[in-house]
Amino acid sequence: MKIPRRKFLYLCASAAAAAGFPGIAAALDYPARPVRIVVGFAAGVPTDIGARLMAQWLSERLGQPFIVENRPGAGSNLATETVARAAPDGYTLLLAGSANTVNPALYANLNVNFIRDIAPVAGLMQWPNLMEVNPSFPAKTVPDFIAYAKANPGKVNMASGGNGTSNHVSGELFKMMAGVALQHVPYRSGGAALTALLGGQVQVTFESTLSSLEYIRSGKLRALAVTTPTRLEALPDIPAVGEFVPGYAARGWTGIGVPKNTPAEIIEKLNTVINAVLVDPNTKARLATFGGAALPGSPTDFATMIAEETEKWAKVIKFAGIKAE
Repeated sequence: MKIPRRKFLYLCASAAAAAGFPGIAAALDYPARPVRIVVGFAAGVPTDIGARLMAQWLSERLGQPFIVENRPGAGSNLATETVARAAPDGYTLLLAGSANTVNPALYANLNVNFIRDIAPVAGLMQWPNLMEVNPSFPAKTVPDFIAYAKANPGKVNMASGGNGTSNHVSGELFKMMAGVALQHVPYRSGGAALTALLGGQVQVTFESTLSSLEYIRSGKLRALAVTTPTRLEALPDIPAVGEFVPGYAARGWTGIGVPKNTPAEIIEKLNTVINAVLVDPNTKARLATFGGAALPGSPTDFATMIAEETEKWAKVIKFAGIKAE
């Protein structure tokens, strides 16, 4: 087939321009082979499930396998180190999350600096935690709970999935802002904390909707409030903590990061595709089924959120005197 001269010259010029800018050339070809998404938690937990959904969606849109690699340990620090030390070529992604904004204040000697060593690509999803109690607990509202806790200081046990986890710091923020004394009881996982709450061994937890929504719907647990500033579409009758404790807000979230010095063109390409996935009605509907919501935006938006969350949780960890396990 004969190419018209004008189109031929245009293609030659485009190729020459791309050759002169390696980042652009790499972005045009990207991805040319499988991409791994490193997750700092074990397979099967809600965060991992969300990562696998995103891997599937990216594979469908970019034509290469996006493979989840689980590297649990040290509160997701091992996964962060793995990605920070990887080649900055877009083929090793980090499933970043709430832990990455808690860990800098929680751990005294980290081998990597998340903000310095990981370049933000895009947010993926966010979800509230649920302030929830066993149905046998006398408090049926947040004001009732606060009144009960103040009348029984230190006698209300608050379960979490471990020191510094999202549900732990969400609870510590509540203690700080509501002025109540709750006894923290750390478990090895959020699932174990929920089991203790279901069995009545503890009285309250601030567990994610990803893990506990079905227990609420079935009546096995009672949700007093959601931790995000506004009510949750999936549970419209459950108030926000902030309706009773002004300014209170906490959430879990995930996003994608890459090693620093990854070409800006690759970051932009990933960001564009991820945002296209997040605005798809099918994606929104799937996330809503377990209480999640899309977290779209630019790399700059994501970086700003990370900085704000890091500063916020540093204050809470200092107030509560939390140390890594």
